[in-house]
Amino acid sequence: MQSTSIAALAKVSDYFKVLSEVSRLLVLCTLKSGTKNVSEIVEATGLGQANVSKHLKILTQAGFIQRTPQGVSVYYEISDPVVFQLCELVCDRLSVHLEAQAQHSEHLKTFQQSI
Repeated sequence: MQSTSIAALAKVSDYFKVLSEVSRLLVLCTLKSGTKNVSEIVEATGLGQANVSKHLKILTQAGFIQRTPQGVSVYYEISDPVVFQLCELVCDRLSVHLEAQAQHSEHLKTFQQSI
């Protein structure tokens, strides 16, 4: 039973590893507005073509995006829009955490001023 749990956790870990790269998140955000080819993604992100191609391959293999050949170009689109809900959840949690830190910082400033 434990090996199944470890295998499942390894899959979860792999999923998050794909999302742990800023450039891949940037590519995903670029594709949120619709299907694009490599040149359009390069232009929108400011990343180099080889870098974009590498990240597109990883995102495709992980199932986040899908590729569709059209003539001499290949177009990419989001295949799992749930990833944006996950990102929103993380952003919301970070916002709450940062707000708590800011309040704590204000309390410390008030304490320092009273000394």
